[in-house]
Amino acid sequence: MSPDPLTDSASKNNQFMTTDDAIHRNIAEHIQTIELVRGSLIGATQRIGHLVSQSLSSGGTLFWCGNGGSAADSQHLAAELVGRFKKNRRPLRSVALTTDTSVLTCVANDYSYEDIFARQLEALGRSGDVLLAISTSGNSENVIRAIKTAKSMGITTIAWLGKDGGSCKDLADHALVIPSDSTARIQEAHILIGHILCELVEQELGLA
Repeated sequence: MSPDPLTDSASKNNQFMTTDDAIHRNIAEHIQTIELVRGSLIGATQRIGHLVSQSLSSGGTLFWCGNGGSAADSQHLAAELVGRFKKNRRPLRSVALTTDTSVLTCVANDYSYEDIFARQLEALGRSGDVLLAISTSGNSENVIRAIKTAKSMGITTIAWLGKDGGSCKDLADHALVIPSDSTARIQEAHILIGHILCELVEQELGLA
């Protein structure tokens, strides 16, 4: 039996309409989230930029941590500061605690996965540094332990979160909560704020 060209055409049209709806819906959700960020988190972003700049100008190190997409964001943003963001300038002390597979697997195997960031902070961190912990839920145990360890060491803790902020919201010294329940939208907002932070740091340190 030969295919019905009318049925086949209708099916393709429905598929394109569904795809088109998904694209428009996601873009609309993204724009709405970013508008909410612009309306509520400018002051918090400025404060974080100042805190990070103060630490770096005093010889401190910015440590990043997170899981999954937040681990990727940690590495991305650490690289922007060690390398360059807008213009050539001196490298800045910025370390992603998500990158050393030997350390991560050693700690996870010998201690627990929940200790993979805290253990590294104990080894590398010092008072005056900054921990920037990224978690869309705010409830990742390894991030929670990293924040607790950092606070005990005199390291300033900044949490980038989403949804209701989870346990990290009240635990961190400073919390920036993206007003969304969508993991994708939260991560998109986190990387936008991360890029803004890089620009603020370069400006405040006179490097841009």
